[in-house]
Amino acid sequence: MKYPKDLKYNEEHLWVKVERDEALIGITDYAQSKLGEILFVEMPDVGDELRINDELSVVESSKKASTILSPVSGEILEINERLDDEPEYINGAPYDAWIVRIGLNNKSELNDLFDAEQYKDILG
Repeated sequence: MKYPKDLKYNEEHLWVKVERDEALIGITDYAQSKLGEILFVEMPDVGDELRINDELSVVESSKKASTILSPVSGEILEINERLDDEPEYINGAPYDAWIVRIGLNNKSELNDLFDAEQYKDILG
């Protein structure tokens, strides 16, 4: 499994790619492998304001539905519309198949996320 070094991670198996005052958020390779074939991704609305640990999305797979909690606070700036028609894109390219782009309200929250090595240690 891959864990790109330019991303941040959390214990809920999400990745965060920081781009200035914005971030892309998606699920990790580990998470997609455990979920199985992804069948549907419920998206938030552009303009929604989320706090850390608010519901960001629901990902339905062949095994179960999983609630995705936001790893950071901010405003939803963009959703990945490709996932509406092709949710399985996450299975094939988890680090390209971001779910949302969010404007970061509190960049200090990024300090609570893990780098790739720390995330690998959590997985054992």
